[in-house]
Amino acid sequence: MDNTTKRTSDKPVIGITIGDYNGVGPETIIKVLQDKRITNICVPVIYGSGKILTKYKRQLGIENFNYHQFNENSYLNDKKPNVVNCWAEPQEVQPGKVTPEAGQCAFLALQKSTEDLKAKVIDAIVTSPINKANIQSEEFQFPGHTEYYSEAFGDAEKGTLMLLCSDDLRVGVITGHIPLSKVPESITKELIFQKTNVLLNSLKEDFGIQRPRVAILGLNPHAGEEGLLGREELDIIEPAVIEMKKKGNLVFGPYPADGFFGTMMHRKFDGVLAMYHDQGLIPFKTMAFESGVNYTAGLSIVRTSPDHGTAYNIAGKGLADEGSLREAIFQAVDIVKNRQNKVESQIRPNAKQLLSQMKEESKKQQVEREKEEQRLFEKELAEQEERQKRKNDPTQGRERKPRDRRDSRDSRGRGRRSEQQPQVEPKQQGKPSVATEGKEAVEEKEQAQPQPEGSSSAQEPRKPRQGRQRENRPPRKDRAAAQAPEGKNQQEVVEDQPSTQSNDTPTIQENNGGDVSQEGQKEQQPSSQKGGGQRNRGKKRWHKKRKGPNPNASRPQEGNS
Repeated sequence: MDNTTKRTSDKPVIGITIGDYNGVGPETIIKVLQDKRITNICVPVIYGSGKILTKYKRQLGIENFNYHQFNENSYLNDKKPNVVNCWAEPQEVQPGKVTPEAGQCAFLALQKSTEDLKAKVIDAIVTSPINKANIQSEEFQFPGHTEYYSEAFGDAEKGTLMLLCSDDLRVGVITGHIPLSKVPESITKELIFQKTNVLLNSLKEDFGIQRPRVAILGLNPHAGEEGLLGREELDIIEPAVIEMKKKGNLVFGPYPADGFFGTMMHRKFDGVLAMYHDQGLIPFKTMAFESGVNYTAGLSIVRTSPDHGTAYNIAGKGLADEGSLREAIFQAVDIVKNRQNKVESQIRPNAKQLLSQMKEESKKQQVEREKEEQRLFEKELAEQEERQKRKNDPTQGRERKPRDRRDSRDSRGRGRRSEQQPQVEPKQQGKPSVATEGKEAVEEKEQAQPQPEGSSSAQEPRKPRQGRQRENRPPRKDRAAAQAPEGKNQQEVVEDQPSTQSNDTPTIQENNGGDVSQEGQKEQQPSSQKGGGQRNRGKKRWHKKRKGPNPNASRPQEGNS
């Protein structure tokens, strides 16, 4: 194929292999590429089978995914995903099951993408997960993708490196897919030099970091404890680090792996080199499983992949998270643009910009902490000066405020008064209250409803309440004059009212506020000298001295006697 005749735009062309079609590869591809915004930044080309993608599309119920069939006689469509059919035989899709047919088809997709990479039809390749067991054949005898592409596009002398990336976190492994028992014998100074140089060059060329800082982890627990737990750090790793420093590289270590990630020291470095697979990938996937990307550094082409496997247990159920595959596509686009010196149009900021943003945020946080500490210091200093002033001035703070009798009782042990005050009912619309109706109307209602002896009314007159607050009312003389009708004085009004009580029973008259008027009571009790049936005027009242309002009593309602 001729690359110049097949392309219709200058956007990066990113190839995507389908992987094991019984895993989550086809599902994640459909979920990512159904978003049409992907075609704004690259031209995706899927290596696999259009029939298998259509089956998963119908099974998952995704209607927004459409593709263009691409072959030798057609062109690349930059508006929708392109699909390259790598086999013609129909395949039975069995999500979650391991079949040799799925492994063979995964290899055919790899083989076809490799041909297009060499022909420069595509600029980068993103590989979906494969099963390393069922893909093995006479043509494919590799532990994984990394070793396969290393043989096809790598330099044996310079070597390659499996590098896990997520934003500013990058972790590489010196020994890749080998048994753990062979790790100590595989670690040499030459291997450390080779992997460190690959990482340094990749950070400069692929990530745009001019002066990268690299941390190297130890092999043994606690980095050997000065030889007590192993001598690989003293004999191999530390001498290699010292030699790398002499060449002007910013390489540091060896660090204990547990404390290094536990204290977040990886944030101070642009890359980290672990001694073996699980030492680097366990902390990486713990922190960035859904957004992690596996990048093969040191190749002449760009190859990325999601950091998860086939996930047979959730294949075909619509539960797979496509975030890692999306990040793998974005990472491939970024690296292609970095190699083409087109960093101004990257999807995300490059590593240098991220590092500068982190430094600025750290400075802002430091300034805020200093301001807070200064504020607390000034506050504490002011409190100390206030305490010292009180000590020097004996009269400071000793003045006692007068006791408010409304808040407390006297020393006779009656306790504090209740905070509840008699609630004043709101005025009703169109109906005057007792206060606005006037004293005359209240007196007329009281006089119009006399009670015979021995009978009980619906609501008996209340006894005088202790401490009831008086309402604003006119003086007693004016009040008595207001209660008398025109042409009669106060005494004549009292004589005209019928007497319903015995001569020996004291009369208690309640005004509209509920208080007892002593002068009014005396005027309504004429002396026995004025005629028969009149009570002794000099008889004293039996009420007690008022102490205050009764909080449990309510105000008299309109119309009550």
